[in-house]
Amino acid sequence: MALNTVDLKVLAFVQNLLEDEVDVNPSMIEEKISIALSIKKEWSETLNRDAVIAELIRRASTWVGDNATLVNNEGHIPWLNQDRKQSWRYWQRYRELQEKKLSWNIVEGLNKSTDQILSNLEDPNRDGPWDRRGLVVGHVQSGKTGNYTGLICKAADAGYKIIIVLAGMHNNLRSQTQIRLDEGFLGYTTSLIEDEIHAVGVGLIDKDPFIRPNFATNRSEKGDFNIKAAKHLGISPEQRPWLFVVKKNKSVLERLLKWIENHVANTKDKDTNRKIVTHLPLLVIDDEADNASVDTGEQQFDESGLPDLEHQPKTINRLTRQILHTFTRSAYVGYTATPFANIFIHERGQTIKEGPDLFPTAFISNLSASSNYVGPAKIFGINSENGREGGLPLTRQVKDHCSLDEKTGWMPTKHKNGYIPACEEDHGIPASLKQAIESFVLTCCIRRLRGQKDDHCSMLVHVTRFTSVQGVVKEQVEGYVEWLKQRLVRKIDYSTVIENLKSLWEEDFVPTSEKIYKVNSELASKNLITWAQIEDDLPSAISEIEVRAINGFAKEALDYADCAVGLKVIAIGGDKLARGLTLEGLCTSYFLRASRMYDTLMQMGRWFGYRPDYLDLCRLYTTDELVEWFEHIADASEELREEFDLMKASGATPREYGLKVMSHPVLMVTSRLKMRSSKSLYLSFSGQSVETVSLLKDQASLRSNLNAFEQLILGMGCSEAVPERDRKGSPGRQWLNVPADLIIQFLVDYKTHPAAMKVNSKVLSDFIQSLTMQGELTSWTVAIMTKKQNKDKSVPCFFLENKYEIPLVTRKHKGNSEDRYSIGRLLSPIDEGVDLDDNAWLEALKLTRTAGVNDPGRTSNEPESKEPANPSGPAIRKIRGFGAVGVPKNPQRGLLLIYLLDPSEIKDYSDISIPVVSFGISFPGSDSGTKVKYEVNNVLWEQEYGSEY
Repeated sequence: MALNTVDLKVLAFVQNLLEDEVDVNPSMIEEKISIALSIKKEWSETLNRDAVIAELIRRASTWVGDNATLVNNEGHIPWLNQDRKQSWRYWQRYRELQEKKLSWNIVEGLNKSTDQILSNLEDPNRDGPWDRRGLVVGHVQSGKTGNYTGLICKAADAGYKIIIVLAGMHNNLRSQTQIRLDEGFLGYTTSLIEDEIHAVGVGLIDKDPFIRPNFATNRSEKGDFNIKAAKHLGISPEQRPWLFVVKKNKSVLERLLKWIENHVANTKDKDTNRKIVTHLPLLVIDDEADNASVDTGEQQFDESGLPDLEHQPKTINRLTRQILHTFTRSAYVGYTATPFANIFIHERGQTIKEGPDLFPTAFISNLSASSNYVGPAKIFGINSENGREGGLPLTRQVKDHCSLDEKTGWMPTKHKNGYIPACEEDHGIPASLKQAIESFVLTCCIRRLRGQKDDHCSMLVHVTRFTSVQGVVKEQVEGYVEWLKQRLVRKIDYSTVIENLKSLWEEDFVPTSEKIYKVNSELASKNLITWAQIEDDLPSAISEIEVRAINGFAKEALDYADCAVGLKVIAIGGDKLARGLTLEGLCTSYFLRASRMYDTLMQMGRWFGYRPDYLDLCRLYTTDELVEWFEHIADASEELREEFDLMKASGATPREYGLKVMSHPVLMVTSRLKMRSSKSLYLSFSGQSVETVSLLKDQASLRSNLNAFEQLILGMGCSEAVPERDRKGSPGRQWLNVPADLIIQFLVDYKTHPAAMKVNSKVLSDFIQSLTMQGELTSWTVAIMTKKQNKDKSVPCFFLENKYEIPLVTRKHKGNSEDRYSIGRLLSPIDEGVDLDDNAWLEALKLTRTAGVNDPGRTSNEPESKEPANPSGPAIRKIRGFGAVGVPKNPQRGLLLIYLLDPSEIKDYSDISIPVVSFGISFPGSDSGTKVKYEVNNVLWEQEYGSEY
């Protein structure tokens, strides 16, 4: 239920009273409300007590974990302490602003997080030249803007004078960022027209004009930095801090650089004669730092590892570095949810004009999300050998957007600019899109009835990158919305439409809300709304809905900040909606974009974020294939974060992490330009696990792989049973001390699916062979993992060595690919420890628990778990390779896990005599740094993964 003005005042008052309480409960809240009303008796006349109590309980139950950070303190002088923070007014007023909207736990988490980031920068009052560069990695749509706004406030309090925010590549994203910083830092609306400037946000909390920061850009669509406005700016060290919110655009950055050189610089470099700024400390915040800021040109290094100082970086990277290089005292902090490209920046990259590249040499910090954040793990669940676990029932399958060959239909996967989408359905749009629009109409209506009438409510339609095609889609969607409005408002042909909406409500909304409420009552409200209420309110709800195109050519914008009441909008767009731009109150998404690159696809996930009291109403209409890709990305991202946690526990630096991730096979699926190689990839599998999840299913290939497996068995001799340990692992047969040449031959003979880009048997065999030459991976454990026999029914078996029955393992077939048998997860994490004795197992478990972070953004919807019961895969591989107390290091020992899958899972396949041979390899950790070259044809890459955007 919406809170009125008095409710908000009581809420803020009571929240302050509850701040130091440990166990907040309804009776305690009632008691504090009574105290508030005894002081302000007039509040009791309009107070909605139940709504205030419910909101305070929600806030009290919300929590946030701690950041995990890798730090390099070389040359850094610790400086941030409590005494330094005593008179920080910018931060104090921002904190008070946040406390009106967020729980005290989250605000305190923001305080700790920004303190940690700021402390890893340099003291702005420190004399002499210094340069600190860091990277902050958050979850998609998790509040990164709020975090860097808090950081800016504290940096300004500490003494940073020039603050530049690189805010994306489009005007509307830059404008949106400016609006948020107007509210959170400046305290007034930015405009070139004096009469349009008025106090907002923090400016209503502390109105002192003597602390008001200066602005060089404004909130209008054309409010970027320009020479005309710059003529009126004067910079001196005595003045208050200056804020510049600029696009990553060549002309804008060139203008800004030239202005800094001509109007801010106070001296020249003695060696190069460059104009430089020595009297003002600079802070650059790079929002979406993996986009455009990375130098995609390949800088050359000599045999000693020294860079080519005459290298010409790409434009945005070049200008950003030149701006930083103009200041002798500077700090750079990149923010992103997809840091893959940033990690690929060469840690020693440097040129004469630009100075060092943007690699985060000082720190990399992983932000924790709050417990009410809805991210990939909550939506898609966690992958396991039994399928996805813990996801939410919010996705709806789209099958009717194109033909089976993907070349025709309403929106073929590969279409060109100028394409005119059309289909034989009424209104020229597929039934799935019509249902998505109807779902959004219902959601707007239900949110109104839940008291969220004045809140923003958005729908995303993201089906093409081409603006011309977006224009046609906008007309089609607008036409259908107008058709619905006529029927619901004017009652024309009313009965059919209302029956369709009622069916959607009863068959989709009611059961979905009930399921989510049962899974996690904090994420959804108990449904107390009737169909009669909905039917009565539908005319009002649909009358508020607008359809807008959001792209580089459309004149429309998502002006949430200027909307007196909640904006109800269906946004049609592409790249502008793909990165950074927040869709306030996003409820319904219709998403068909086909890029499969990790960073690009993850950034398109605008539906992640915070959905208080309406998560159960949210819907994602997309294809099964894209859901599978998002699941895959979520799993890969989590494994990288686990690796990060282990390195933090061992005190590693950003440079060590960068070197580790640069050779990570899971990151093959990102922009190959950002990986600094247009022809080949150099991969290391050390400390990684790989598994076959895309499998060939034609009979010839299955027979060939079975033959490869049987030849391996013959070469290894007699097996022994996998030892029974109290680990709840899978039973099976194993061989110890298997020579590497047998493993290499098996991989040479085994045929992996061409689409399995990360599990290529030839590349794996080459890698193993390369390491054997250095004395590693020479002795292997090979295990066939099975499952326990079910006494109630027979399980298909394979006869090993003509005497052992090996029960076939079941893995569900997912997806609709005609040429492959796709599964979600092959390995059970516990199985990776099959070759560890009890001491090594316990050390891996200890390491897992030590490295563990309390980040609710990385958990699914299962009840909050206690300490991990089993070690993680990365910890197992680390202990196997590097050892621990009482555990010898053993990079010589690799682990090959083989699973014989039941082929009955394959559609239209019935030959049970040929199991599907699948494998996983667990590589021990290693310091060798050995990599193997992997050639990838550019055409094949584009066919498989699509273009970057």
